[in-house]
Amino acid sequence: METPIVVTPVRSRREMNDFIGVVYRIYKDCPQYVPDLESDIREFFDVKTNPGLEFSDVQAWVAYRGKEAVGRIVGIINRHANEKWKTRNVRFSMIEFIDDMEVSRALLDAVGQWGRERGMTEIQGPMGITDFDKEGMLVEDFHLVGTMSTIYNHAYYPRHLEALGFAKEADWVQIRVTIPDDVQERYQRVTQYVTQRLKVRVVKLTRDDIYKRDFGHKIFDLLNQAYSPLFGYSELSPKQTDLFIKKYLGLIDLNFVPVILNEQDELIGVAVTMGCLSQAMRKANGHLFPFGWFHLLKSLKWKGEGSAEMLLIAVRPDYQAMGVNALFFNDLIRVYKQAGIKWAETGPQLEDNMRELTQWKPMNPTFVKRRRCYCKALGDEE
Repeated sequence: METPIVVTPVRSRREMNDFIGVVYRIYKDCPQYVPDLESDIREFFDVKTNPGLEFSDVQAWVAYRGKEAVGRIVGIINRHANEKWKTRNVRFSMIEFIDDMEVSRALLDAVGQWGRERGMTEIQGPMGITDFDKEGMLVEDFHLVGTMSTIYNHAYYPRHLEALGFAKEADWVQIRVTIPDDVQERYQRVTQYVTQRLKVRVVKLTRDDIYKRDFGHKIFDLLNQAYSPLFGYSELSPKQTDLFIKKYLGLIDLNFVPVILNEQDELIGVAVTMGCLSQAMRKANGHLFPFGWFHLLKSLKWKGEGSAEMLLIAVRPDYQAMGVNALFFNDLIRVYKQAGIKWAETGPQLEDNMRELTQWKPMNPTFVKRRRCYCKALGDEE
């Protein structure tokens, strides 16, 4: 008789080590998987390093068969998101499991029961605390290498979710483009027209702009405005903004981050992009030390992977649908060519955000890596 599955709440250092370490078994010899930094996972659960815990309840579990870890999951109740969207959702995140239905069922049951005890009526995910956490289970293109900022999972994952009664709530796709030799005539024409008509311009920020002239906060204020209507979004708190500025903006080559200012020097648009770190993250294998930092620094400073991640583009609502995005393309195509970038891939874009998706048409985009947020009603018991 096979040893039963036991799902244990993570409360000790040993259990957290198992929570982190189980992915190395699940993705052993998987060339598409890009591991997280273990330090980032630990910091997610620490109120000192994750201000999202001030308005979110979080619990992690590890699934064991005997003494062997065979899966993991995190339950999240984001009170701000539930208040904003008038929902009672418990989210699941960081879900990983071997190809065993008993394991996936036990993990999701644990989150469902935890949420039900706290008055939740629906379970959804994979979703993080914020829209900038990894979200969406990969449902297509499992042969493509993942990225630092997105989830990669095995092809059996969505089959398990659907067999357990979970249904699609939202889908995202990513756009992959080959960087052309020259900026397309359409982008040049629209850029010239928009620049003259709206009196806007592209600017590259300096470190002093971000830290001393407060453009770091201006960027995240703009993101809150632009992304507020999007599925599941909850606005970043001031403490979360401070964290992102300190942790991430200092690492990015600001030549890859064009911003758009109007006549009054107000920030009305930003594109956050960076050289791809997928292979560097694979070489680091979850550790900054002793040598992981070198692989990451090499890719950041010398763009050694020949590709770019277009993490996000945001335009102030009153400037949307006016052609402002053409200024980003007009700038970044030149920057990428100079840096030896051959192709770029966006972060996940909601499949029904047609305004966002159609702007890529002049570049003959390929839509890849569809990923899904699943949902299921919570009954009296799982």
